[in-house]
Amino acid sequence: MGANVVTDGPEGPSGQRAVRANNLGAVLRTVRRLAPCSRAEIAAAAGLTKSTVSSLVAELIEHRLLRESGAATVRKIGRPGLMLEIDEDSAAALGLEVNVDYLTLVALNLAGRELFSRHVDFDARSAGPEASVARMADLVADALADPLLAGRGILGVGVAVPGLVDAPTGTVRNAPNLGWRDVGLGASLPASIAAPALRGVPVLVDNDATLAVLAENRDGHLAGTADLVYITGEVGIGAGMLANGAALRGASGFGGEIGHVCLLPGGPACACGRRGCLEALAGIEAILRRTAPDLLCAGPLSGAALARAVGATVDRARSGDQQVCGVLREAGGWLGRGAAILVNLLDPRAVILGGYFVPLGPWLVPAAEAELGAHAIAPTGEGERVHLSALGLSAAARGGAATLIQSLDQGRLPFPSSEPPAPAAGGPP
Repeated sequence: MGANVVTDGPEGPSGQRAVRANNLGAVLRTVRRLAPCSRAEIAAAAGLTKSTVSSLVAELIEHRLLRESGAATVRKIGRPGLMLEIDEDSAAALGLEVNVDYLTLVALNLAGRELFSRHVDFDARSAGPEASVARMADLVADALADPLLAGRGILGVGVAVPGLVDAPTGTVRNAPNLGWRDVGLGASLPASIAAPALRGVPVLVDNDATLAVLAENRDGHLAGTADLVYITGEVGIGAGMLANGAALRGASGFGGEIGHVCLLPGGPACACGRRGCLEALAGIEAILRRTAPDLLCAGPLSGAALARAVGATVDRARSGDQQVCGVLREAGGWLGRGAAILVNLLDPRAVILGGYFVPLGPWLVPAAEAELGAHAIAPTGEGERVHLSALGLSAAARGGAATLIQSLDQGRLPFPSSEPPAPAAGGPP
């Protein structure tokens, strides 16, 4: 079968609703895969009757999730059927990342195409949870006022956070680099957004690396690769892990904290309170403190300071500064050793370095590749195993938005409003 379809289930209204929601998702997934396609083609691929598909398609068109795109161009016996495709103009999914030094927001349409993105410097570490939530709410409200979202229903907001996240409750259990503990972001962010268009829509919260690897699987230059590891290149280091197309989260959802694996006992202090962690050896702040100390203050780094220091480090490395090149080679080596642990455990097809590691990649990757080859047990095969992300600082936010679209396709999210509510006169009620 082309889709996982529930054809029967528990009797009663709730069971019938679950069956219908699953089948609606099956039709969406099938159209996404085959579009443009006819109702008959959907029925054949999804294993549903033609009458059932006709009813489901009518509901999806009513909610502006599908649209008819004209008659089939290939002539067959009988009346030509109308072709169907995802309605790209109807709704949007918002992805939002909060990190130590910036906020990123990405809006995708239902076909997964980017409508726009916003990246702003913001010192979330110094601001604290309450002020950070307020700034995130302002960013979302500003996005909803953008003409590119005019007339669109909002599917939801997927939020990426660098730390341990209890995804079912939307609670940030521990984000060491932000200094957050037990922050109920899934509840506090919706309460802070006054925009009527978001009233009642879901807000999903997840780990930034997990969402980033899902975005790489969907939109990166290794799109479609079912076994991937993504290593974040921010002030903190985390790993998003994909095995056979599914995210690996662990029993409590807290897997992937490769940044806090000790690689050098007695080494430099880490934000988690331990010493010698990969993050303390090869995190972007640890690198910049050695390559551009003249541009950094003694306290926490702002986004602007990080960007300046990264740019200066690239310039110095290009000019042949041996001290800077040596620091980058050393950091790349530690990244390779950390990646080797993941490769030995998971055997991914590729390891992707993201975030601020990307502009530093020409100096990090060769050393990382060499150390990975030296410490990985399985042969690496032909070609490089370590790659640089093509999604930049938007990967985690894109993953947050894409996860909402995926949840819609799986029948796990309510349909967005087909007619977004207009703002009330005089401000939100």
